[in-house]
Amino acid sequence: MKKTVVLDVVGLSYSLIGEHTPFLKQWFADKQQATITPMLPAVTTSVQSTYVTGKWPSETGIVGNGWYDRTDCEVKFWKQSNKLVQGEKIWEAARREFARQVNPAFTVSNMFWWYNMYSSADFSATPRPQYPSDGIKLPDCYTYPGNLRDRLQRELGTFPLFQFWGPQTTIKSTRWIADASMLVDQWHNPTLTLVYLPHLDYCLQKFGQDIPKVAQDLREIDDVCRDLIQFYEQRDAEVIVLSEYGITTVSKPIHINRILREAGMIRYREERGLELFDAGASPAFATADHQIAHVYVNEKSVYDKVRGILENTPGIDLVLDKEQQRACHINHERSGDFVVVADADSWFTYYYWLDDAHAPDFARLVAIHQKPGYDPVELFMDQTNPFIKLKAGYKLARKLVGFRYLMNVISLDATLVKGSHGRLESNPQFQPVFVSRQNIAKQLAATDVYHQIWATLMAEKTVVRQ
Repeated sequence: MKKTVVLDVVGLSYSLIGEHTPFLKQWFADKQQATITPMLPAVTTSVQSTYVTGKWPSETGIVGNGWYDRTDCEVKFWKQSNKLVQGEKIWEAARREFARQVNPAFTVSNMFWWYNMYSSADFSATPRPQYPSDGIKLPDCYTYPGNLRDRLQRELGTFPLFQFWGPQTTIKSTRWIADASMLVDQWHNPTLTLVYLPHLDYCLQKFGQDIPKVAQDLREIDDVCRDLIQFYEQRDAEVIVLSEYGITTVSKPIHINRILREAGMIRYREERGLELFDAGASPAFATADHQIAHVYVNEKSVYDKVRGILENTPGIDLVLDKEQQRACHINHERSGDFVVVADADSWFTYYYWLDDAHAPDFARLVAIHQKPGYDPVELFMDQTNPFIKLKAGYKLARKLVGFRYLMNVISLDATLVKGSHGRLESNPQFQPVFVSRQNIAKQLAATDVYHQIWATLMAEKTVVRQ
């Protein structure tokens, strides 16, 4: 069995390889390069789950980064339990296969791929803040074994959570993940290592395919990849570089829940003058997730009306009912009654209020678990407030001296977002990449990635699919 490392460089597409990525450009040159046909939805948790199981979302149940729990009547985003992913993981299959051989010492390190808690991986790490009872949020991570967290943070410092997501994102969090991955390899020498490198995800959502604006970010991720690849190749590992999706330029946010609200489909509670979305009471609503949204219909009497609204909404490219979802491998009990896909220039917000004065308090926070949909505007501070940085500094000072604080500094201007993903991108230059020394076809299905990783592990000659 061959020691194998999979680097997930989020958002990487061949459109970005050039003068600002000198190492990757050179490393790619003598490797086999393929594009991966985007799957639906082309979002982090769904794609990663397909890569590690070889199964579509209709089988894994990971139909997006979040979905509506019809039993709890709650929208749940960015959950972390690996039990949510239905299907055997590649390391479980490899462990079983390797046990039949003379030396059964197969181990796996999963460094920050999603659904990383309570899995069967031998070594794992994932973001996990501390939430003390006074309401503040402190940076931290979760690992298995538990003492791995302490050992890593003694060596590298506290995991930089606030640079991992939000308006303060920098290369620091991706560098921390890379350094932690190399330490785990030195300490435990796993057979299979999965490394998540999210840095490009942030700048590309902020700026889209504006290369001058993301040039420094490209150089930074290139440096991280150089260090990782050289380290692992010196340890005789086979390295695969891939991505989950490419990110393309957008300019038109679709406020799908506001459209449904104006049609009488959205219910909310008013608390302290603010409007809190009530999913269970709403006849129909959408969970927005980049360029796709799941639309759930609680009252079947409005089903046809909702379909008509969606089909006549500018910016919506596809409206898939449950039967039509089968062709896209996204039909599952967790998927919406409709799955809608935006056109190339559009993306979906979760916004459901009609007046920003009544927006819930979490709207102006980095609050990924509270919002009933994905919110890329969390990458931006409120630019309408000229004193916003002073406000943020004041809030931080309160935190440092132990006072409670609400870091309500996030913008509500969805037009700030210039990049998105999730739809079935047709241009190969913006599709996800797969690069390795394997003999591979030029175009892979998302489910093929599992088999390519498996072939590398087993040191087999990969069958080329034409």
